Amino acid sequence: MTMNDAEADPMASTSCGAPSAAVALFRSLGDPARLAILRRLAEGEARVTDLVACVGLAQSTVSAHLSCLRDCGLVTSRPVGRASLYSLARPELLDLLAAAEQLLAATGEAVDLCPAYGTRSASEGSAR
Repeated sequence: MTMNDAEADPMASTSCGAPSAAVALFRSLGDPARLAILRRLAEGEARVTDLVACVGLAQSTVSAHLSCLRDCGLVTSRPVGRASLYSLARPELLDLLAAAEQLLAATGEAVDLCPAYGTRSASEGSAR
């Protein structure tokens, strides 16, 4: 496989074997604000102002996150008057979010206690 073949193949592996497209997907889902936006959109379409109220961030920040999610092909928008309604672009995303919830139900405490990424370890580290 040449470098051009790897760039053209969305499932091309990184040096440690993880598909680079999967790495990019999980990075896009790894931001708390983007994940909150996606969870809200899983309930149905929303305007930017609805999402601002949901996640509690500035409109410009929410718009930047929406732009990222749109560039990743995870959300889409349609104009309604002067506003835009955002929605999930792929129904498979609902399955992924549901699978994540099931996985967390089974391993939640272990994930939460993870020394690198767990929320408990992060809050304990900042309290020290």
